[in-house]
Amino acid sequence: MSDRLEPPADAGAPPERGIPQRPIQNYVLGAILVILVVMVCRLFAPFFTVLLWSILLYTLIGPLHHRITKNMNLSSPSGILVKNILAAFFSLGTIILILVPLSFMISQFFRQIMGLIKTTRDYLNGNPGIVHNSLEYAAALITDLTGGLVEINPEEIQRRIIQLLSAGLQSLLFLSRTVAQDVGSFAVGILFMLFSLFFFYMDGAYLARLAMNSIPIRKEYMAALAGKFKEITRNLFFGYIIVALMQAAVAYIIFSLFRVEGSLVFAGLVLLCSFVPMLGAGLVWIPLGLIRILNGSLFGGALFLVVSGFFISILDNVVRPLFLQNRIQLHPLIIFFSILGGIIAFGFNGLILGPIVVIFFLTVLDMFLSEYNIPTEGR
Repeated sequence: MSDRLEPPADAGAPPERGIPQRPIQNYVLGAILVILVVMVCRLFAPFFTVLLWSILLYTLIGPLHHRITKNMNLSSPSGILVKNILAAFFSLGTIILILVPLSFMISQFFRQIMGLIKTTRDYLNGNPGIVHNSLEYAAALITDLTGGLVEINPEEIQRRIIQLLSAGLQSLLFLSRTVAQDVGSFAVGILFMLFSLFFFYMDGAYLARLAMNSIPIRKEYMAALAGKFKEITRNLFFGYIIVALMQAAVAYIIFSLFRVEGSLVFAGLVLLCSFVPMLGAGLVWIPLGLIRILNGSLFGGALFLVVSGFFISILDNVVRPLFLQNRIQLHPLIIFFSILGGIIAFGFNGLILGPIVVIFFLTVLDMFLSEYNIPTEGR
């Protein structure tokens, strides 16, 4: 037996230098990815509102476009031409469908709210006795209820109310001038939205796949999130926004028939209050009916309350459940606060972003719990 030592079997193998380097490479690549994501977000930030509402409108109307084009051969030269024509028709039709009613409502809203403020201010100036007596009664009632801790000066309150109405009228005039001055930027935004919608209708499926593949998470999770986004958007739109618009439209018709001054303004308040749980649109039409009764029109006020309660509330109690059908498994109070918080955080975009963020959070949390097999009560 030889005393010569044999070299180890892996003595000739090169050292595995890649193993210690791989974590460093991953960290560097991750840092580059984060920097690029921030830069891309910065690039698209000025167009966030345009892209958001273009995506939402495409999500809502896209299925109709897909239904029309799914049996067409759009790869031939004539098919490509038809595809372009249909995309242009749908994008232009989507903008017109939104722009024409919105322009009419905004102009009428400003006109009516300015008239309502003028009427209220003129009434306070022309009937100081009635207003003063009402304020004195309210002041005495508050003083009695608080045991004299709170004292109210009726003259000061009346003067402040008139000042607030005058200031509100001046603010509305300034706001209307500002809106008129911003028509140019609004037109540019509409043009960008038209441009975006055209390419969404042309290449929506490709752009969706590109966006999904650019996010580094498992494909089944990305598919679940994309499906959840479509479901949330459609259910929120039809179950909440469409029902709110229907309630506002019915309220506008009823208020106009009963000759309520500023009927469009109060219909706008119905639109906002329809998102409030339990009370909803009743926050608007109940006080209007009671004011009519207190002004001496007992039959007219009672009829107004009955008609409003039936035709406005039936939309909330019948049409909304018909649209939703328990597809959004979220308590109405959470929906309300998510919409309210979304508007505070994101402005008008928060009307949709608020509920989407909350429902996405719950969906991703459920994915996380499932991925790591974390048991939860009731699962």
